[in-house]
Parts: sequence; structure tokens; C-alpha cells
Amino acid sequence: VESCNACHAKIDPAGFALEQFDILGGQREQYRAIDHEAKDKPTSPPGFGKNGQPFTFHLAQPVDHSGDLWDGRKFSDVRELKQLLLSDERLIARNVLRQLLVYSTGAAERFGDRARVEAILDRSAKSQYGVRTLIHELVQSTLFRHK
Repeated sequence: VESCNACHAKIDPAGFALEQFDILGGQREQYRAIDHEAKDKPTSPPGFGKNGQPFTFHLAQPVDHSGDLWDGRKFSDVRELKQLLLSDERLIARNVLRQLLVYSTGAAERFGDRARVEAILDRSAKSQYGVRTLIHELVQSTLFRHK
């Protein structure tokens, strides 16, 4: 659906890049699968599922952790994605500041708050948007004191 794609085009790339990590954060190049019929495939040592029953898995399809950002730039893994995102430090700082605003006030940024958020970012640019500076500027602002 086109309306769904508008958001998914922005959020899916990070998910694709993170596919290179398993549930414990370890690197993986292939997905694991449980297939009781595939007796000719190499399997893992037996483990135990949540139900307490033993199982084995085999390595399945390779993980594709590449993707395209909303602006067409491509990456092949999470490191390249990180470098692409860091090319616009203000964008990252704006997101961090918005999250700090929600955390500190319990309220999300509203349309009327945008100019004050941009002013905080302008003052924080000198310190390369350091988190300490973002917090300091936020707590001194009317966004924090009057929300």
C-alpha cells in the first residue's frame, strides 16, 4: 500500500542493516532454520526450546543486510549505514533532542515547538551537538521549564 510505503521507506533500511546481528547481538551471515525433514544439512548441537523440548537447527538462507535510504543512497552493512547517517549530524542531534524532550517532559514536540528546537540546535552546533550541550540547552529552555 502506498501510504504504508511512505513510512516503511524511512524505517526499514535500519532494520535491514541490523539483520546482520542475531538475537544476542552476534554477527551472522546466514539465518537459522528448523526443518525436521532436512537430514542431509549440517545442524547445530541440540538445544532446548521455550517449551523445554530439544531441537536442532541448520543454517539457511544468507542474510542480506544491504539497503537503500529514503534519498537513494545505498549501504551494504550497518557500518556503511552509520556513516551515511552521520553525514548529517544535525539530523541525528534533532532526533536525540526530541527524545530528550519526551523523556524530560513527558510530551512530544509539537508544531509550535519546532522553532525553539531549532534554536537549541543552533546553539549546540558549536559543540558539534554534544549530548551534554543538548541536555544543558534543553533544561534552560522554555520547552523544558514550561511544558
